Amino acid sequence: MKVSVGISNHHVHLTRIDYEILFGKKDLSIRNMLNQPGQFSSNEKVTIIGPKGKLENLVIVGPFRDYTQVEVSKTDSYKLGINPPVRDSGDLNDASVVTIVGPLGKIEKSCAIIANRHIHVDKNILEKKSLTGYKEVSVRISGEKSGIIEHVELKESETAYFEMHLDTDDANAFLLKNNDEVEIIF
Repeated sequence: MKVSVGISNHHVHLTRIDYEILFGKKDLSIRNMLNQPGQFSSNEKVTIIGPKGKLENLVIVGPFRDYTQVEVSKTDSYKLGINPPVRDSGDLNDASVVTIVGPLGKIEKSCAIIANRHIHVDKNILEKKSLTGYKEVSVRISGEKSGIIEHVELKESETAYFEMHLDTDDANAFLLKNNDEVEIIF
């Protein structure tokens, strides 16, 4: 069965409290809506600083979350001088410490991770695609740099756009771009 690809570049999720430290009381402004229902890229951007370097102009993905999280690739981590763990979104256990800088302030937090590969699904998709009971799948990628990615988590939410999320390192390794299709195998 086919699923489309969404490539996730480095970005930040913020709590409202942390956002107000960085930007004041103004709200996030929507630059563009993302495929996942209710999520958007904002116009507001931050700089992330690690022990060896920084990444500038990271997009904040809204809406606000219950946790602050910085998602980077392994390549980004070399530039920053950190060693973030691979985690599901929201799992900040052993996350790397970084400084997040906005126009009005900065915060230092243990919040940098490499996001686990995942496919967004809801109950309707699970049933329709005969994925009920699966926690993870493998994915076959065709093309010039074909291969198989194993241990791709099925990330269930109330509503979802059926899409596999990869970071830029994974996407580049297989020459994938947004909206390419790959095949779920079991």
